[in-house]
Amino acid sequence: MKKVLLLSISIILFSVTSNAQEKTAIICGKLITAEDNKVYNNTVIIIKADKIVEIGTRDIIKPDYKIIDLTEYTVLPGLIDAHVHPLIYGDDYQVNHLKGSSAFNALRGLKTVQNWLNEGWTSIRVAGDADTQYAHFEIRDAINAGLFDGPRIYGAGHYLSVTGGGGDINFFSPDQSVISDGLVVDGVDEIQKAIREEIKYGSDWIKLLVTGAFMSEGDDPKNVQFSDEEIIAAVEEAKRRGIPVMAHAHATEGINKAIKLGARSIEHGTFLNDESIDLFLEYDVFLIPTVSVGEYGLETWKDSKAQAKMYELTKKFREDSWKMYSKSIERGVKIGVGSDNVGFPPNFAATEFRLLVKLGMTPLQAIMAGTKVNAELLMKDDEIGSIKVGKLADIIATKENPLDDISELSRVEFVMKGGKVIKAIN
Repeated sequence: MKKVLLLSISIILFSVTSNAQEKTAIICGKLITAEDNKVYNNTVIIIKADKIVEIGTRDIIKPDYKIIDLTEYTVLPGLIDAHVHPLIYGDDYQVNHLKGSSAFNALRGLKTVQNWLNEGWTSIRVAGDADTQYAHFEIRDAINAGLFDGPRIYGAGHYLSVTGGGGDINFFSPDQSVISDGLVVDGVDEIQKAIREEIKYGSDWIKLLVTGAFMSEGDDPKNVQFSDEEIIAAVEEAKRRGIPVMAHAHATEGINKAIKLGARSIEHGTFLNDESIDLFLEYDVFLIPTVSVGEYGLETWKDSKAQAKMYELTKKFREDSWKMYSKSIERGVKIGVGSDNVGFPPNFAATEFRLLVKLGMTPLQAIMAGTKVNAELLMKDDEIGSIKVGKLADIIATKENPLDDISELSRVEFVMKGGKVIKAIN
C-alpha cells in the first residue's frame, strides 16, 4: 500500500514538474517587437508558462518544445486600447445603462471584451463606464481569477462629472429622479469622497470630465466644468493612493489646465493649440485623441436624434482638430491608441491605427502607439507592450505585414495572452 502511495505521489510530482518545464516555441516569419524600429526575420520566441523566456534563432528550439509555426505571418505584441467603455452600447447610451441590471451589464460587457481580445486587444483601459455599480470590475476580477478568457483590464469605475456636465443626464425634468451614467460630484469634499469610493471598489485610474462632451446632451464641450480647486483636489486625492488621473478635455483651457494640474493623460484633446503641445512636451503627458469615434459618427449618426450634437460638432471642427493632431505627432507628443469603443462593429478599434497613419504617423509609430506607448501610459511597460524576454507572452499575428498595410491590424489571425492561445491559426 505504501509503495502504491509513493508511486502515485512520484507520478504526480513528475507530472507537475513536467508541466512546469513545458515550453512553447513560436517560429515567426517576420517579427515586430515594438522595442526598436527593426523587423526581424525567421526569429523564434520561447515561452514558459505566461512569460517570454528566450528570443533567438531556430537553434534554440529543443526537441520537447511545443511548436507554433507562424513562418507565414508577421508577429507583434498584443494590442492595447487605452480608451474604451465596454458597458456602453447604442447611440442613446446615456439611458441604456438603466435598461438592465448591473449583473446583465456585466454579462453583456464580458461578451464585448472577449470579442476585443479575439481581435488582438490583449489589454484595455476603461475610461469610466456607464453602470450604476462596477460591473466592468466584476468582469476584470472574473478574468483575473481564470473563470473566463478576456483582456487585461485597467481603468476607472465611473467618469466624474459636475452637476449638469457631460456625465449628468440633462434632459429629464426636475420632477424625475434617475441615476446618471456618470458619477456627479460638486466641490472638494464630494470629489474626495467619490475618489475614495472609486478606489475602494477597484479603480486603478480616476477619470475626470474636465470639460463638456460631444456625445452627451445639454452641455458644451467648449466649457470647462471643474474649477481649479476641484481638479487639484482630485489629482492630490488620487496621488495619495498612487492612482493616476485621466482627463476628458475638449476645450483648450480645460486641456491646458488639466496638464498643468497633474493629469497623466488627456482624452480627446479636440481644441488643443500650440501652447497645449508645448505643455504636453513639458509635463510629459500623454494624448489619446480617439479619432475613430468621430469618423464613425459622421458615417453612421447623421440621422440619430441622440447624437445630433456629436454629428454637427464633429463635422464643424474635424478639420481644425486634425491639423493640431498632425502637429502634435510632428512635434513628438506621446500619443496612444484609444478607440472610444463602446461595442461598435467588429474590428472598429483597429481603425484608430489607420487614422493615426493618415494624420502623419508611420505605420511603425502607429503600432508603437497601440503597444509600447500605451504600456508606458499604464505604467506596465515592464510587463506588456513589447516582445522582450521577461515580459508577459501577449502576442498576435497577421497574415500580411502591417508595416506595408496598417489595415492588417483589423485582420488579426492569431492571439495569445499570457502564453495561452486564444485564437489559433486555422
